Order: sequence, then structure tokens, then C-alpha cells
Amino acid sequence: MSNTKLANIIKKFRNKKIIVIGDIMLDHFIRGNVSRISPEAPVPVVLVKEEHFLAGGAGNVAVNITGLEAKSILVSVIGEDIFGSTLKKFLSDTKVNTEHVVQDKTRPTTKKTRIIAEHQQVVRFDRESKTRIDQVLSKKCMAHFKKVAKEADGVILSDYGKGMLSNESIKEIIRICNKHKLPVCVDPKTENFRKYKNITCITPNNKEAWEGMSMIPKEGEEEINELGEKILKTLKAKSILITRGPAGMSLFEKGKKPARIKATAKEVFDVTGAGDSVISVLTLALASGASIKDAAKIANFAGGIVVGKLGTATVSQEELLEAIK
Repeated sequence: MSNTKLANIIKKFRNKKIIVIGDIMLDHFIRGNVSRISPEAPVPVVLVKEEHFLAGGAGNVAVNITGLEAKSILVSVIGEDIFGSTLKKFLSDTKVNTEHVVQDKTRPTTKKTRIIAEHQQVVRFDRESKTRIDQVLSKKCMAHFKKVAKEADGVILSDYGKGMLSNESIKEIIRICNKHKLPVCVDPKTENFRKYKNITCITPNNKEAWEGMSMIPKEGEEEINELGEKILKTLKAKSILITRGPAGMSLFEKGKKPARIKATAKEVFDVTGAGDSVISVLTLALASGASIKDAAKIANFAGGIVVGKLGTATVSQEELLEAIK
């Protein structure tokens, strides 16, 4: 496919409506300098210079979609706390539709705090609950999803294993997507890997693909191809896209030979959030009428751009169009 045709697909992203359903979290970054060791314990003393918050998990996927000039509708759960309010405000400020994000009094908002000294992460501490969300709230989220699915162009399941997506909700989401003929793409949690059946595409990285199938990782193209075909058959999926870092991507489609897509990154600074950008662009391309192979090519460019940035990053239409040139 010519670069012009790929560019035309990207231009169709504008105003497409994508539902992101899954676990959202607040990423808290504290950056500073270290010049001495604490007299209280053998640990560095970080003099704080900068502090900021970002949306993580499914929240970052939703932010990626709005960054591409499309519309993202988020269905998720936060705690009834200050961190939930901070997260919801950040999402609203980045034009994510948060009216279907419900509050749970019984659990905290998932929050990951990273202390970064110079350019080195010193420690990360997490505040979260991994228990399944309350059944009443789960039904409420599903009611929200059914309502917005009628007007959507695509759906992303962003599973971080924090209790938002249960066996029943995964099945029901996929059933509704297939009923409305919506492309449904999954960023998987390995524990739930075999539950994502009858989907449009699943985007595990190399490690997640092997672990999801409870197999010992092996090197080589033949081994990856065998793995991809096995996942395709097990999940009865239309396609599987395994992201492989410097080795690019491997795409598997029902009834077709595996396709290898070479990596496009010129320099790799940080892989944080690359998977979120890949699934966002992939789903938007499918929603814009692209074939899965062309959607994967565009998503590959997105991944190459994001790993060249520091921190949890997003990609714009302009950057994508420039990269494809």
C-alpha cells in the first residue's frame, strides 16, 4: 500500500468515536536531584524539583485517542478520593469523555508514584486494589457501555488486572461489539489471555504472548509463527499482532501467511506507553476502514515515534503523517 493511502487513512481518524473500557490509574511522577546520602539510612536524599500527574492504563489509551483528533469515551471505575478527582480532571482537560467513569466508595483510585533522581527511577510505590469491582457497579458500567456502543466506531479493552474486567463482562463486551459489527481490540493481561475470544485483534508483546499461552519462550521466526497461529486458533480471533520491540511486529490473520513488519524507531529512549499508542492507532485505523495489515503498519509507525520520547507519551496525526513520508 502506498504512503498516500496510509496518510488518507490517518486523516479519517478525526471525530471517530472509540470506547476504551478497562482499568484506569493515576501516574504520579516526582523528579529531583541527588547530592547526598541520608544520615538516617543508606538511601539517597532526593531534592524535589518537579512533580506532575498523568493518566495511566486505560486512561493513557483514551488520551492517545484524543491526541489523534478522535473522540474517546472512557468506561471505568475510580475511588471516591482526591486521586480519583485529580485523574478525572486530567482526563477531562485532555478532552476525554469521562461521564461514564463511576466512583466506588470501597476502593482506592489506582495510583503509581515514581521517584526519579537525575534520570534514574529510585523507587515506585503503588496504591491499589486488585479485587473485582462490586457487582452493582459492574452492572452500571455495562449499562453505560451498551448505551455508548450504539454510536461508537470501535472498542478497546485495556486490561491491567485491577478488577474492572471480569470473565462475564469480557464476554458481554465482545458479544455486543460483534452484534454492532464494531472492531474490538484487546491490550491483554496474561492471566485473562484465553478469555478474549472472537475478537478483531489482540496486541500482546513477545513476553505476554508466550506467558498468555503458558509456554516457555523460544527464539526464532519459526517459533514465533507457531505461537501466533496457536493463539489465533485458541482465541478464534480475526487477527493477532505480537509486538517485538527492535524486531518489529508479527501479524497473524485467519487463513493467511504470517506477516513481519519491521521496526521503524530510529532511537529508543523509553518504551513506557508504547503499547497504548499502538492499540489506539490500530483501532482508529480499523474504524477508519483500513485492513488489519495496513492498520498494523500505521500502528508500527506510532510505536516507533513514542519510544523516541521520554515518559508516558502520545503521538499526533502530524507526527504520524511525517513518519510515513
